Amino acid sequence: MISTKSVKPTLQHAYASLITVKPTLQHAYVSLMMDVIGRGLVVANQIDSEIKSEISGFPTNFIFSMKVFPKGPSFVIQVQYDHQLKLLKNFSGKPDLTITFKHLTHAFLVFSFQEGTAQAFANDRMVADGELSYAIRLVRCLNKMEALILPKLVADLAVKEYPKNLSLKEKATEAASIYLKIAQSYLKRST
Repeated sequence: MISTKSVKPTLQHAYASLITVKPTLQHAYVSLMMDVIGRGLVVANQIDSEIKSEISGFPTNFIFSMKVFPKGPSFVIQVQYDHQLKLLKNFSGKPDLTITFKHLTHAFLVFSFQEGTAQAFANDRMVADGELSYAIRLVRCLNKMEALILPKLVADLAVKEYPKNLSLKEKATEAASIYLKIAQSYLKRST
């Protein structure tokens, strides 16, 4: 017979180990998702006309970022003269617009599709530092990209309203192009 005195400390130790691993796993997941979303926006702007139209509303050299407070995972993107997007590495200035998650767990909720971007703003989990109209424009771009690249069931959780005019053919074609270009961007980085 096993004594509960010997099992309880073992269970407590196992639970404590899970607690310390969880933030580490969340950080790794959010870091990966930040990278994919940054690359995804750059690529989606090349492929989707609706996102192109939204991005054309940003001024040339406009810089926006998304990050986790205080020094968590992030990406920084600059709008080029031709309204293409460029990921900036090692940017140290102040972006024109920054969307900040107040905590890693808040970013994890959004990036694991447990909470949509609009809901996260409503729940005060994210803040926008910059002109509100540009923040709204960026959120529309993120929503469209998510609607394109995520399965509809997941996208319904991630975006406030799934686009009614998005056909299966358009979704499949654009998603395949976006995924292919994201994969190519990772391959270029590794060579």
